[in-house]
Amino acid sequence: MLYPIAIRPGDMHHAWGVEVPDIPGCFSAGDDLDDAMAMAREAIEGHLEILAEDNARIPVATKVSAHVANPDYKDCIWAVVDIDITKYLGKAEKLNITLPGYLLNRIDEYVKHHPEEKSRSGFLASAALKVLQQA
Repeated sequence: MLYPIAIRPGDMHHAWGVEVPDIPGCFSAGDDLDDAMAMAREAIEGHLEILAEDNARIPVATKVSAHVANPDYKDCIWAVVDIDITKYLGKAEKLNITLPGYLLNRIDEYVKHHPEEKSRSGFLASAALKVLQQA
């Protein structure tokens, strides 16, 4: 899942600050832009690990465009961090499902053109997660 991160530039006296808008309370910092982005990954993974241990909801990432207009993030630099959330959802279980050929072809075509969806199973899992989290 591609989590947007809002990065506040640092200077000679301040670190580069990072906030993950889709994960409340997830903040980090780094000495430079590259370090800030690496630290953001660690912060996200740490938060998700705690949520998984508590059997809490894993937040769905939204697009950067959903946050850009928010005045809280004025003057931020935006990036995304790719996090494989499947390890926070529990042990994988194999199942056999039946789908109409047309739908399966559309899913495969979507996955082919969207690298954030690593496989057909990953697409189905993320689509199900989005629907369930909105419920």
